[in-house]
Amino acid sequence: MEINNIRLPHNKGTEKAETITIPLPKRVKILLSQHMGVPCLPLVKSGDKVFVGQKIGDIDAFMSTPVHSSVSGTVEAIVDYLPANGRTCKAIVIESDGLQKASDEVKPPKITDTKSFLKAVRESGCCGLGGAGFPTHVKLTFDKEKTPVDTLVINGAECEPYITSDYREMVENSQDIYDGIKLLQKYLDIERAFICIEDNKPLAIEKLTKISENDDKVSVKKLASSYPQGAEKVTTYAATKRVVKEGELPLNQGVLVVNVSTVGFINRYINNGMPLVEKRVTIDGDAILTPCNARVLIGTPISSVLDFADCNKEIVDKLIAGGPMMGMCIHDFETPVCKTNNAFLGFKKPKKKEEQTNCIRCSRCISACPMKLMPTSIEKAYDRKDKAWLKKLKVNLCMNCGSCSYVCPAKRDLAEKNQLAKRLLAEK
Repeated sequence: MEINNIRLPHNKGTEKAETITIPLPKRVKILLSQHMGVPCLPLVKSGDKVFVGQKIGDIDAFMSTPVHSSVSGTVEAIVDYLPANGRTCKAIVIESDGLQKASDEVKPPKITDTKSFLKAVRESGCCGLGGAGFPTHVKLTFDKEKTPVDTLVINGAECEPYITSDYREMVENSQDIYDGIKLLQKYLDIERAFICIEDNKPLAIEKLTKISENDDKVSVKKLASSYPQGAEKVTTYAATKRVVKEGELPLNQGVLVVNVSTVGFINRYINNGMPLVEKRVTIDGDAILTPCNARVLIGTPISSVLDFADCNKEIVDKLIAGGPMMGMCIHDFETPVCKTNNAFLGFKKPKKKEEQTNCIRCSRCISACPMKLMPTSIEKAYDRKDKAWLKKLKVNLCMNCGSCSYVCPAKRDLAEKNQLAKRLLAEK
């Protein structure tokens, strides 16, 4: 079996841009819903003094992960906020005192066994840093007898155009990545690990190959540079030739997939105890005068990030959080930075808008789909609200990569219809 893929212009203009830290914002707005799962409840109130790394939101739910203050200062308010995903949540607004004093809670966790390791990962506030936002401790929790996992896949593909934040993690923090892999192997009892990197990242391949060269249980696997090579199911197949079926996770095939920045962060947290309060993001696009990779505090308004990169916000027609293929359009420059953000792309208004036309039945969308779906048939079934046919067409296998829309000469909204169809099936 071969996985369909497409070739995209990489536009990795920031691959040589070392990570720099943007100035401390005057205030941050930290959302209590920053991951898949149950939103947190506030642990502080207006007027409270807080410190960097202090837990300010949590809930007694397995499918959740706590949030922490990224600044030291005073809680101004707890407000309702409507993020880009359309799901209103609570947000804690904190005025910075400019001191960045760390909380007394910040200390390396004591790890003695698998249970304490998983607890530490949860307490770190970590969720998938590749963009999906799945609580990391949930992903790492599995029954070895019921789900025998023998392979750890570290996803460093980063196949979306423009984004280089994971690449900079591999170049700048390669030792953290390797040490994080050894922690996962030790406490989860996983025999072998593959670090999967696309072949257009030779420096990352060189660094991680050198670090792991004397370890016969960790190896670098060079992948073809194509899209969507970084999708979890595609990466699993590329690394192991194991097929993740409909309704399955890679765990069902004995594979645990973890993003490369996630595993690097876990190692740092185990060593210094500082939870997830900042994120490396790529800032790029034709409306950005100084493209860069920046270290940004969680809760910083995107406007501050754009100002740092010399962006004239008046000429921005489209602002995307994430990559141009799978990212989400942002409607408000004051939207706060979240844990799952890995890029902000600002684009000017295109000179010519491409008009949508009727399907010409060229089948390019079918050839491009990595899951071998039939996007044109899904579009018609959705328009008819035919749930039975959508199930037969296996629309739930769609990973929202956008390949179908990208190659469509008629500019049909195929990727969007796929997501609407999945939501239709999920309705009671």
